[in-house]
Amino acid sequence: MSLVSHRPESLQAEDLLLFQDSVRKFLSVQATRDHMDSWRRAGIVPRSFWTAVADAGFLGMSIPERYGGAGADFRFDMGFVEELAAIGLESFGAPMHNSVVAPYIETFGNEDQKQRWLPKMVTGELIGAIAMTEPGAGSDLRGIRTTARRDGDEYVLNGQKTYITNGQTANLIAVIAKTSDGGGGPPKPSIVFVETDHVAGFSRGRNLEKIGMDLADTSELFFSDVRVPAGNLLGAEGSGLHQLMGQLPQERLIIAVQGIAAAERALGLTIDYVKQRRAFGKAIIEFQNTQFKLAELKTEVTIARVFVDHCLDRHLRGELDSVTASMAKYWVTDLQCRVIDECLQLHGGAGYMLEYPIAQMYRDARAQRIYGGTNEIMKVLIARGL
Repeated sequence: MSLVSHRPESLQAEDLLLFQDSVRKFLSVQATRDHMDSWRRAGIVPRSFWTAVADAGFLGMSIPERYGGAGADFRFDMGFVEELAAIGLESFGAPMHNSVVAPYIETFGNEDQKQRWLPKMVTGELIGAIAMTEPGAGSDLRGIRTTARRDGDEYVLNGQKTYITNGQTANLIAVIAKTSDGGGGPPKPSIVFVETDHVAGFSRGRNLEKIGMDLADTSELFFSDVRVPAGNLLGAEGSGLHQLMGQLPQERLIIAVQGIAAAERALGLTIDYVKQRRAFGKAIIEFQNTQFKLAELKTEVTIARVFVDHCLDRHLRGELDSVTASMAKYWVTDLQCRVIDECLQLHGGAGYMLEYPIAQMYRDARAQRIYGGTNEIMKVLIARGL
């Protein structure tokens, strides 16, 4: 939970607080430390946990009621994200499913696509992922080589993707692929959905080993003459970049919310630790260096929380622009990494031991500055708005 007591009224609403309390109780039973240790060793969260999350009503919360969801607003998705981060489960892929993949379908999908996919995303029958990055194309999506060729009433997909969140679990994958514009112009990116349970030619590569976020399945995906119905194209051919640009601010805000929640957790754990740990006959909190360092960190974390809450409020009103979202993503994740590093230092040697949560947080945090667009790309986007 936030260390800031005076948050915007919209983020302190009784229904939101009750919801977060229900998430907290659910996680205390279904995602204990023993569970998470087991998932880290396996390198994946089991499908049984996804099913439990769906049964508890935490998948597809913002999906409209007519498609089986709760019709909740973005605050509830982010309340769920904060509670995951509060126990060190921020690498679980449900936010990708809830707040990235489903909104593409809600915003750009036709009625048939919504009827086919959204109810199954609520029940967990379909787990979502988005496949953008390729071995030779990361932040520059114009450099992708995966293609989707129209052949009658089907598209034929060929290509390779990598670093895909939910890669081993997802069975509804939004693939960014180049399609012909039909008029002789250069191919342009489009979004084509693949239901992997019903196609030939699709395969998953390795569950990639990472320096952190061990329980997140992050994978290579391969498409070899994969045929999907033409009705799986999202919107018009060649509209993929426009669709992505419209949704990326929300994705970057999600990363900022994860970042500030993790920083708050790190600070809270460290304050508890230095009050208990003793050296030279007194608690570490009694040393002036410890007090000054924690005072600095709490100030910076508070500033970040106020900014993230401001961005959330703007987004709820439909006013969050790409530049501000990029600021939030880059600045908060940089701060997250620095705060966790300082908190680890205050743990001393214990901070380097994985039995202490701060060590795992240190490993997990580093990816935040890379995915969703590297922080260097965020600065480019900010500079364009000067």
